[in-house]
Amino acid sequence: MPESVTAAFSEPEDFESALRSEGIRSLLVTTGGRFRARLTRVSLNDISLSAAEEKLPRISFVAVPANTLLVSFATGTGAAPSWGGVGLRSGELITGFAGEQFHARIGGPSRWGAIRLPIDHLLEYGAALTGKALPLAPGLRRWRPPASAGRDLRGFHAAAMRIAETRPQDLLDREAAHGLEQQLFHAVAECLAEGRADGDARTARQNQAVMVGFETLLGTAPGTKRSMSSICAALDVSERRLRGLCAAHLGMSPTAYERLQRMWRTRRGLRTADRAESVSAIARLNGFHDMGRFAINYRAAFGESPSATLRRSRETAAIGSSIATLKVPGEYV
Repeated sequence: MPESVTAAFSEPEDFESALRSEGIRSLLVTTGGRFRARLTRVSLNDISLSAAEEKLPRISFVAVPANTLLVSFATGTGAAPSWGGVGLRSGELITGFAGEQFHARIGGPSRWGAIRLPIDHLLEYGAALTGKALPLAPGLRRWRPPASAGRDLRGFHAAAMRIAETRPQDLLDREAAHGLEQQLFHAVAECLAEGRADGDARTARQNQAVMVGFETLLGTAPGTKRSMSSICAALDVSERRLRGLCAAHLGMSPTAYERLQRMWRTRRGLRTADRAESVSAIARLNGFHDMGRFAINYRAAFGESPSATLRRSRETAAIGSSIATLKVPGEYV
C-alpha cells in the first residue's frame, strides 16, 4: 500500500537508520557542529522516492539493493553529492546499479533527491516506450538527460514530496498513486534513453573496487588501529594510489578516515554503554590509548566531552526505565 513519512533528525545514528532502505550501510559526519537533517520518503507500489536536507558534511557507504536502480540528483543550490568520487553538475543524474557499493559524500549543507526503481520493470517500460533496450549496465554512471526530460523527472519527484508533506492522504488513493508511478517510470526511462552517460571505464571500476576493499578491511576487527603501510599491504596498492583515491572518494586521507570510523564507533559505544562500562574502557576498545588527546579530539568532533555523552546516555536510559516501571498493566501509580 502506498505510504509516506516525513521526519526530522538531531542524531546522525537515527538518520543513518532511516536511510537503511536506501542502501546506506554507514554514515559518518566529518566536521563538528549541530547535526540537523530532514527526510521525506514516499513508497508507491513499485517505486520509492526520498528527499533529504542535511546541514553538515558527511560520508556514507552505500550498497544498492538487489534488482534496484538507484537514481539521485541535487534538488537545491547547496553542496552536490559525490558518488564513488563522481561529482554531480547542474542538471545531471547519477545511477547506481543493483549490488553496486560505493562511498557517497557531501561537503556541506545539501539537498538531494533519490528514486529507487525495480530494474526489470524499468527495462520493460523502457522497451515499450522506445522500442529498444535502455542502456543500463552495472556500475555508477553520470547522466546528462535532455533538459525537458530532466525537468519532468524533477517535477514529478517534487510533486510527490509536496503531496507527502501537505496532503499525505492523497497517496492512499490507488489510482492517483498508480498514475504518479507511471509518470515516474516514463520520466526515468526518457532520461536514460535520450541522455548522455559517462562511460564505465575499466580504471574507474578498478578504483572503486579498491575503495570497497578499503571499507571492508576497516570493518574487520574494527577496534584495530592500522598503519598506512599495513592498509596498503592488505589491499595490495601503493600508498600514492590509495591516498589519491581516498582524496577523491572521501575527501580525506586513509588514516584520517580510519580514525574517523573509530571515533564514531566510540561515540556509539558511549551512547549504548551499560553502567559497568567506563569512557577509558570504551575508548581503548576502539584503539584510543592516549586519553588526554582522545578527549580533546572527541570534543572537537562532537561538541561535548566523552564523559558527557556517557552521562547523557545513562540519564536517558534511567528515564526510559522509570517509564517502563510505571507502565504496569492494570495498575496506576
